[in-house]
Amino acid sequence: MSVHWPILRSLARSPLRVRVIDEQRSWTGASMLYAAFRLADEIERRSTSDHVALLLPTAGVFPVAALASWILGRAVVPLNYLLARDELEYVVRHCDADTIVTVGPMLEFMGYEPGGAGILRLDDINFRQPPSPRWPESAGDSELAAILYTSGTSGNPKGVMLTHGNLSANIRQVVERIEFTPRDTLLGTLPLFHSFGFTVLTLVPLTVGCRIVYVPRFIPQRIVRTIREHRPTIMLGIATMFSALLKLRDAGAEDFASLRLVVAGGEALPDAIFEPFRERFGVTICEGYGLTETSPVTHCALPDDYVRGTVGRSFPSVETRIIDPETERHQPAGAPGEIRLKGPNVMGGYYKAPRETREAFDERGYFRTGDIGKVDESDRLAITGRLKEMLIIGGENVFPREIEAVLEEHEAVALAGVIGVPDPQRGEVPAAFVELAEDKSATADELRAWCRDRLAPFKTPKSVRIVEQLPRTATGKILRRGLKPLLEEGAGETGSPTTNAQT
Repeated sequence: MSVHWPILRSLARSPLRVRVIDEQRSWTGASMLYAAFRLADEIERRSTSDHVALLLPTAGVFPVAALASWILGRAVVPLNYLLARDELEYVVRHCDADTIVTVGPMLEFMGYEPGGAGILRLDDINFRQPPSPRWPESAGDSELAAILYTSGTSGNPKGVMLTHGNLSANIRQVVERIEFTPRDTLLGTLPLFHSFGFTVLTLVPLTVGCRIVYVPRFIPQRIVRTIREHRPTIMLGIATMFSALLKLRDAGAEDFASLRLVVAGGEALPDAIFEPFRERFGVTICEGYGLTETSPVTHCALPDDYVRGTVGRSFPSVETRIIDPETERHQPAGAPGEIRLKGPNVMGGYYKAPRETREAFDERGYFRTGDIGKVDESDRLAITGRLKEMLIIGGENVFPREIEAVLEEHEAVALAGVIGVPDPQRGEVPAAFVELAEDKSATADELRAWCRDRLAPFKTPKSVRIVEQLPRTATGKILRRGLKPLLEEGAGETGSPTTNAQT
């Protein structure tokens, strides 16, 4: 099923209704359709490639450009404008797009024009010129709709091929589980090059008929002002965003009263954020799970079925298996192992990478997520770590997330990150890095003692370093490879008392 046809029909059914609001303008169904067909003319005139790269902000121009590309039967490649220049230009070359659709302010923000393809600025298009009459192309389930590149925490980014069938399936799954309706208003604060923003903050609401309010930059004061003005019913974000909102002095429960659902994804949600947010704002932040390779969402907890520490049950048509990575045996409820997934939303493969595609699936056709987790008797999934981040300490397997979770239980700890460092006796030992909660203090010795009381001796961090801010990826996840340089710099000496007092 073509992912764009339900969106086109939805826009046509309510041509005068405002569907998208961004910092520049409001978009009705009619104005989005008109702009998409007009842009399709320009893409067709300037591009011969089957792939169109989108270098656009979190704004209405993004879905317009995606629709224009799909109307022509092309696949879209959303570009991560937060990548280093060489990484971004690698993606442009690798994806085989010959045209980058962008806007002048985006290029000004980046400070350069990426090479490898021609630049099509929306600012230069005369949108007063009527679009050519055309019938939008249709696509089958197996035809390519988008290539989304992973953030590339190691090596070059990989292009995840998502078909029209993959994206259409995930839209259906999200709508069925979360029960989106045209009466909902979504607050869009995530970058749209990210799979979460691409599908859940763009394709889902446009298909259903919801209104979207886009905020291109996450500035806490601006987010609260936007909530006060537009009264959204659904907000999706990552843990660090909710942490930043807690630091505002003039926000209260009345500001968040319109929200029926708040979901955090992308990283674990610490108690130091979850509990204060619920107590202060009266909002229970639920957690979800998914990967770019799964279009992306496969699990989501809902307020009436939420168990702390879990990301909810499998979405409809998603099969979840927990496998011991050493024996390849299926694990019983409560036992940890690698999370493997199968469903119509699972990717078609990695672009121009057949070997990596083969290795990504097991013999039963399940996608190897590389995440470690466990399910309870009710099929609720808990994420406990990453397979590749597993430490081997004296022959014992230790997952950093287990240690991080214990540290984050301390009232003074906002976030924690753990890596392994070489040790002549035990092979490697855990080293922890801690970001303190606002106006809280703790010493490294105190936090090590906290861990000793709650963890096996070999799991207790050999060192705890308190840092002002943990390094993060462009999408807000803790960047583990960025922790090792902090260790070498000797940041936050062990045993020194430190307070995180921010205004």
